[in-house]
Amino acid sequence: MKKLRLIALMGMMLSPALLLVSKPAVELAADPFLGKWLLDVKHSKYAAGLCPAQMTIEMSAADHGTHYHSKTVWSNGSASDADYTSYYDGQPVMVRGNRGMLLPVSLKRLGPNEVMATYIRGLQTVAISRRVLSSNGRVMTVTTTSWDESGKVLTNVGVYKRADSGASRQAVEEISKTKLTSDD
Repeated sequence: MKKLRLIALMGMMLSPALLLVSKPAVELAADPFLGKWLLDVKHSKYAAGLCPAQMTIEMSAADHGTHYHSKTVWSNGSASDADYTSYYDGQPVMVRGNRGMLLPVSLKRLGPNEVMATYIRGLQTVAISRRVLSSNGRVMTVTTTSWDESGKVLTNVGVYKRADSGASRQAVEEISKTKLTSDD
């Protein structure tokens, strides 16, 4: 009888712990941001000279949150990439690119179809990106606000389409073939 009470007690203690451990996995399974996204240059609005020629973003479920990978091809033909894995918990994580470490980022889910990414240098926020999905989940708008050296606000709006149509898939394949180069 004591054994049964002990087992029941252990079950009651472990159940909440298992829920805490499995919660991120449940959140990621329903994450509408997962998948490949292709920048729609025509519908995007960037400050002069800052719009990429091509860009793909791929987000996938990972053991430690959501894995983000982007590849950007610039108008001069150089390319860059960025990778990180993060939960939507507001904790900063390191971002790696083909040129080394980039600014740390922290993610927070603001709603089922909205995420805020905050980029920091030291203790200063240097950029904030707000990702919003359309109601049908096929368009992601990323509005990034940053500040130049003089404190002037810069706002760029990237419009991305889910890369599941034939034309989008072909464009994603072309971008993925581009050799990553540093434009130092």
